[in-house]
Amino acid sequence: MGIHRLNHAVLYVSDLARSVAFYRDVLGFRPVAMTPDGFRGATFLQAPDSTNDHDLGLFEIGAAAGRSTAGRATVGLYHLAWEVDTLDELAVTAERLAAAGALVGTSDHGTTKSLYGQDPDGLEFEVVWLVPADRLDDTALAARKRIGRLDLAAERQRYGGQTRGGVGISVPA
Repeated sequence: MGIHRLNHAVLYVSDLARSVAFYRDVLGFRPVAMTPDGFRGATFLQAPDSTNDHDLGLFEIGAAAGRSTAGRATVGLYHLAWEVDTLDELAVTAERLAAAGALVGTSDHGTTKSLYGQDPDGLEFEVVWLVPADRLDDTALAARKRIGRLDLAAERQRYGGQTRGGVGISVPA
């Protein structure tokens, strides 16, 4: 089987307008006109630098729907992870998530630097920067076996705020 990447995700949400506003205003997704004629209660969104026709589909199921309890009381998806190009972009994203009250955690996984957020329905997601292949060293590789505290200022000093992440890993060299 030749799967090589995730093309898009579809989420059920309680309030479509609220969720579209969150993904648009906080994460920079933009709505794309591809909802079938006569179909109501759905919006398709594209990530800021994506070449996919859409990266996220949101389907409204109504205000009576409860917040996600996946991983706490039910099985289900824990989170999706979106990659950013630079640590400067990760820092801006951290500020935007914090300002929206949606930043729920950060982690240093050695080879990845991660933010964790929650959308208005409690669905979790990760925004990540990957250490480029030519910058991987024994320290970063060994740190994959632990979850450390993310110090974005220190990581920006170590790797540079504008260093393109994921090169040779998720992005061709």
